[in-house]
Amino acid sequence: MKSYVLSRESAVPVRDRSRMSTERGDMMGTAFTRRPVAGPATGDAAWLLRLGYRPELRRRLGPVATFALAYSCMSPVITAYALFTSPPGVVLGLPLGWGLVVAAVGQLLVALVLGEVVAQFPLTGGLYAWVRRLWGRRSAWLAAWVYGFAMLGMIAGLGYGAGPYLATVVGFEPSVDSGVGCAVVLVAVATAVNLAGTRALGVAVTAGLVVEVAGILVVGTWVLLSQRHRDLSVLFDPKSAAVALVVGAGLFGVFQFSGFEAAGSVAEEVADPARRVPRALWLAVVVGGVLSTYVCVVLMMTAPGPGAHGSGTGPLTQVLYGALGPAGGRAALGIVLLCFLSGIIGLQAAAGRLLFSAARDGMLPGSRLLATVSVARAVPAPALVVAGAVPVLLVYISRIFPGTMAAIGAFAVLGIYLGVQTVVLAALRARVRGWRPAGGFSLGRWAFPVNVGALAYGVVALVCLLWPPLAGSSLPLVAGALVVSVGLAVLALLRPHRRSGAIAGDAVRPPAG
Repeated sequence: MKSYVLSRESAVPVRDRSRMSTERGDMMGTAFTRRPVAGPATGDAAWLLRLGYRPELRRRLGPVATFALAYSCMSPVITAYALFTSPPGVVLGLPLGWGLVVAAVGQLLVALVLGEVVAQFPLTGGLYAWVRRLWGRRSAWLAAWVYGFAMLGMIAGLGYGAGPYLATVVGFEPSVDSGVGCAVVLVAVATAVNLAGTRALGVAVTAGLVVEVAGILVVGTWVLLSQRHRDLSVLFDPKSAAVALVVGAGLFGVFQFSGFEAAGSVAEEVADPARRVPRALWLAVVVGGVLSTYVCVVLMMTAPGPGAHGSGTGPLTQVLYGALGPAGGRAALGIVLLCFLSGIIGLQAAAGRLLFSAARDGMLPGSRLLATVSVARAVPAPALVVAGAVPVLLVYISRIFPGTMAAIGAFAVLGIYLGVQTVVLAALRARVRGWRPAGGFSLGRWAFPVNVGALAYGVVALVCLLWPPLAGSSLPLVAGALVVSVGLAVLALLRPHRRSGAIAGDAVRPPAG
């Protein structure tokens, strides 16, 4: 076991130390880290050194835990909750079944592109680090701004949204206060798990994966056999009454296949990340696609009519209670709560490492603190605490200003898509300029067309999320414009990217070994 000591030399790339030394007067521009007290680096550690960072996190995540993390952040159960408990909205001309297929194929292309990127740049922070190496400091900071707010908002939304389920399980009336209390409890538990170390994170998300998959297959099959009201044609009929249960049938897939990229944020804690992380990304889309389709089939064929939205948990609770009875229904909702908790744990892990990655490059206020790694647990403890505190703050703000949570939820998925598509665009831009992926995962001659296809899908998905006639509301457009505008203003006025001397934009010319 390696021990770590504090060093002001940071994870600033070794080749850029001389440049950073001229910026030491600005505390925002100085990154801090722990220097390993150990012998020469080999394998993954040697590759990390080639990329310019000293190993400081422990590689405790295996292939199953890495896949579980990707899966937990795009949970089919969570998405089913989000869309089947919302008021009925605009029904698109694209039927739900085909919408899932299109989204699955599109996001699989995205996962393949991200796989090539992370195979060459298996760095903590994922999206931020990838954009930095593919494009540059300015675009990386803006991507981290948008994606970071989206991740923190998603954590807040999941915590608050689990409130009605907790109220139903415990046996009291759902309310704003129960939503706030549930969010605080779930985020506190998630923070404790994440602070316990990478091994605890892996165990938690793997347990969540097992519980969710078992729940989908066992409970879902029983519900389908005992509560079926419709046949499979409902999935491909855009005028079906059941489709009206979903906020925009064609958007179901867009919402469903998001969040899997979070597994890239823990690349420095995965053994053999150049192979295992890409596999986890595309496998999460495939497995998640199959299971989400099954969840969709079950709910669309068993849910009551579109008028059944009286309870805080919507038709989902009615279906479960009808098939399993009160005790079984509560147990099934307990599984749903565990899925929410697993998702929050995974998202917080990714958000905390995003903050840590940007901080060790000197891109954030308080970089010295946020770039600190716990000596005992080898996790970025301060960054993880912030990734838990901000969502709780957002939930409390929503209690004072009731419309806040709706805006946060509207931006969350949009912001994740914006961040991921920034990586896809940066990869395509780098390819045009001569980048040839040099990691352990490559698409070969298919790389360019896959990249173009992934970007095309992303543009269509963003239009669906932004355009009010398709999104059913102007809130995502307004919230997205606000976050991006503020980010651009901060970037122009404060220029945080100029305070960082870490390597950037070097994808076309990879570091010499």
